[in-house]
Amino acid sequence: MTEFKHVTVLLQEAIDSLAVQPAGTYVDATLGGGGHSKLLASRLESGKLWSFDQDQTSITYNQEHLKGEIAADKIELIPDNFRHLTKALAERNVTGIDGVVYDLGVSSPQFDDGQRGFSYNYDAILDMRMNQSQTLTAKTVVNEWSFNDLVRILSRYGEEKFAKSIARAIERQREEAPIETTFELVDIIKSAIPMKARRTGGHPAKKSFQAIRIAVNDELGAVEESLQQALDLLNVDGRIAVITFHSLEDRLVKTMFKEKTSLPEMPSGLPVIPEEMLPDFKLVTRKPIYASDEELAANHRAHSAKLRVIERIK
Repeated sequence: MTEFKHVTVLLQEAIDSLAVQPAGTYVDATLGGGGHSKLLASRLESGKLWSFDQDQTSITYNQEHLKGEIAADKIELIPDNFRHLTKALAERNVTGIDGVVYDLGVSSPQFDDGQRGFSYNYDAILDMRMNQSQTLTAKTVVNEWSFNDLVRILSRYGEEKFAKSIARAIERQREEAPIETTFELVDIIKSAIPMKARRTGGHPAKKSFQAIRIAVNDELGAVEESLQQALDLLNVDGRIAVITFHSLEDRLVKTMFKEKTSLPEMPSGLPVIPEEMLPDFKLVTRKPIYASDEELAANHRAHSAKLRVIERIK
């Protein structure tokens, strides 16, 4: 079994922010190494936790890892993408929840397992699938997607300013032979970025690898679908806590939370705002919560983490 060397980011902050009710119904939408699930379940008495992960490696690991730590009737692991939240819970007769925690992005074990093809630091077949039963891989994206589609994802999901040159370099190379491995792709990306630009801003392939990974797993689409379902399922006084790791995710969460907590357009001069026009949600965090100095010193992956929390009030 794969050993999950995973340090959960913003662990206490995320679970504390849910104000867990001992008899409540909760969801960990991103089980990963089980850190959030373990702490959340420890605060339940008669309540129940449903933990999702589309990566079977995580499910298998946690079936063993959480056994003996959490009573079997307190938690159920669901091997599914969190974009199927409503359907999967309905199949278990759950139609309302008191809280959800999301820890978005790729888990440490996915990055650290070089053979999964997520990392530009390990030479491996281009894969990048979080759900290893799906057919679309990074190899398919790199070798078969059009120049325009490559430019689109590199620009939109990687915010890569050299998207066109990288897409053109990929196109030229794959005409000679398929691009098979992560290191082949890294070399192509490096060749397309001017030497001066490669000296700053971290690894030159970082943005492109992020973009391809997001495209392979439809990460932003899944987050938007799942978060909307979670908001709809939330009981009054229920909360959603979301940890993001890059600007695209954070912008999406911030926008959705703002839409749910803003007053609608109203005629000027109304003496009192009618109750039915007040928003159903409020922001628990006006600004995101960041990792403490101690956590930053202990875990470099915490540097980009932001936690946002919303609560249903009616």
